[in-house]
Amino acid sequence: MAGWNPVSRDRCVGLAKRLAVSAVLAAAAACASSSRGLVPPGTSEPDKYLFDRGTAALGAKKWLTAREFFKQVVETYTQSPYRPDAKLGIGDTYLGEGTSEALVLAINEFREFLSFYPTNARADYAQYKLGFAHYRQMRNPQRDQTETREAIKEYEIFVARYPNSRLMPEVRAKLRESRDRLGDSDYQVGYFYYRQRWYPGAIDRFKALLKNDEAYTGRDAVYYYLADSLVKQKREAEALPYLEKLVQEFDKSQYLPEAQKKRAELKAQAQSK
Repeated sequence: MAGWNPVSRDRCVGLAKRLAVSAVLAAAAACASSSRGLVPPGTSEPDKYLFDRGTAALGAKKWLTAREFFKQVVETYTQSPYRPDAKLGIGDTYLGEGTSEALVLAINEFREFLSFYPTNARADYAQYKLGFAHYRQMRNPQRDQTETREAIKEYEIFVARYPNSRLMPEVRAKLRESRDRLGDSDYQVGYFYYRQRWYPGAIDRFKALLKNDEAYTGRDAVYYYLADSLVKQKREAEALPYLEKLVQEFDKSQYLPEAQKKRAELKAQAQSK
């Protein structure tokens, strides 16, 4: 093309690239400013302003927005009285997201809080949420129970460390549920052995479950199948106490009628000898 200068073309291309980069940077800066929120000029308590905005966003389940406000408090206002609560707020946003990756990040936030502020008035809350982040990751009884054990560990720490916390009832309920999940896992292994007629394995598993968790909610089933496994092994004298426990501890159980029948049979056998 007449009059076209390659040098001019290169300059135009370079200028276009620079303009494109500038546009991207400007857009990114605008997004960052929008997401992190600018403190209005003249705000007397900018840390409180940011914390309040983060709290409002958290209540509205706007996890990313809330996190950015809380992060500004934590990273910018290191001496702010709102900083500990903002740290907890960051953890709560990750809990709110609920993905596997977010829950791992939540655990890190609550652990850091307890490390930085061990005597803070809300340390019990952090410990509770630390356990809850593991609780949220518990798997079905047939799957790996690592997270269940971690939840139990953190809840047990809570019970020992914060006996007067108002969160105790909720923690105890979650702890019971976590222990039951672990118990369900052991029970299903024992029941599998029972179904396979490998009674020594079933007996060992059921006894271990009762030893580790005497308050296991489903222990009526454990009592029943443990007793029946012992009977199958000709160990009737050992079986009878478990049937007695089932009858004494459970007035409503699907295993109760059969347990009462077996108990009567074993007692009659013992008297006839």
